[in-house]
Amino acid sequence: MQYGTEEQAKAMLGTMESLVRRILLVSSVIVLLTASSMAPAQVTVDVSKITCDELVKYEIADPKLIAIWISGYYQGLRKNPIVDKHQTLQSIDKLEEYCFKHPNDLVMNEVGEFDPRANPLS
Repeated sequence: MQYGTEEQAKAMLGTMESLVRRILLVSSVIVLLTASSMAPAQVTVDVSKITCDELVKYEIADPKLIAIWISGYYQGLRKNPIVDKHQTLQSIDKLEEYCFKHPNDLVMNEVGEFDPRANPLS
């Protein structure tokens, strides 16, 4: 029993290929649009304006990341590429303790009050 001519079969096959291509195209567009909307926005932060309250409440970023950045800043001022990891982590803990007690202080002012050679985050 025959369901159609060879031309009809070729036409149906062509239609199915076209449908598959369209589905792939639409799926690709959806994936690209979804992926681009999920990409994190780039944000600039003026570290000199971060308060202790923002630091301890993780409002900007993980406090350890902010403190490590500040440590790197002061290390750069001293042209010192060496960071003592253990000392830096201890200093970060001290900074967090200070910030819990003084939530309105600016983190950079607190750190900046020290001589950069005695920077508590180095």
